Amino acid sequence: MKATRDFLEKLGMPGGDLYTLPTSDKRFDDGGQYRFEVPGIQGPKVMEALLEEIDKYGLYLHRVTQTKGIMSLADSDIEAMVKLAQQANVELILAIGPRATTDTSASVNTPEGVRMGYRLRGQEQVVRAIEDVKRAAAFGCRGFLVYDEGCLWALNEMRKAGELPADCHFKVSAHTGFGNPCSAHLLESIGADSLNPVRDIQLQMLSAMRAAVNVPIDIHTENPKSTGGFIRHYEVPEFIRVAAPVYLKTGGSVAQTHSWDSTTDDAKKRAKQVSLVKRVIDTYYPEAIWSPKGFKK
Repeated sequence: MKATRDFLEKLGMPGGDLYTLPTSDKRFDDGGQYRFEVPGIQGPKVMEALLEEIDKYGLYLHRVTQTKGIMSLADSDIEAMVKLAQQANVELILAIGPRATTDTSASVNTPEGVRMGYRLRGQEQVVRAIEDVKRAAAFGCRGFLVYDEGCLWALNEMRKAGELPADCHFKVSAHTGFGNPCSAHLLESIGADSLNPVRDIQLQMLSAMRAAVNVPIDIHTENPKSTGGFIRHYEVPEFIRVAAPVYLKTGGSVAQTHSWDSTTDDAKKRAKQVSLVKRVIDTYYPEAIWSPKGFKK
């Protein structure tokens, strides 16, 4: 295997998973190693409840993510969520609506179909996905959750051409199913601004991925039951050390599924999960640098 490993290293990739777990010296532009992201916030009322509850814990977020899709939101919902994000100085990420689970095909619901993830079937779905982004961008949203590599490439080309605002941020979802440095590098090269690998990625794999890319890596600290239900809070200090800069995706265990229609009570429970993760960081890696409050790319 040495020749293969040597060739990968010539390409700038690690020759294998990094079991030595070297400390990452990469940082956010503000010098931080980690930020908090709460996913599954599907509408303005739930988002407002989350932000209020986070304040009660004396904590703050950098990112709030909606996962049901832009097409599930009324114009007034988008406007309200954008306004809340601006007031709280957090990044708002809205999911692109058309995807495999909402397509007319039933393939994704079969045992074999799960392998397609949330990818798009046919060019019409790509067109519709881009229209979803353009609609939300018109209301001031600049963060988008992308599920399909081809759609990501097209969106990035539109951003470069001025067809979309230059400050749009494209976050690649774990539902694309990537989990290795070469895939992460490819996604970064076609426009990804942050990357969410598979939820059960191990530390040595994560370390190798960090060596291959410069953009932030978004890591699930916990998961809904539909994607394993596991809680990884005690691994978070090492997530930060070996993979910084990272977004810690926290609160998912409150939900049953990825597109769970969260309530205001759920939002409060998600805020509590953030406080639990912060306690672990403060106990086991107190020197870790939390990005200052305020949204910065």
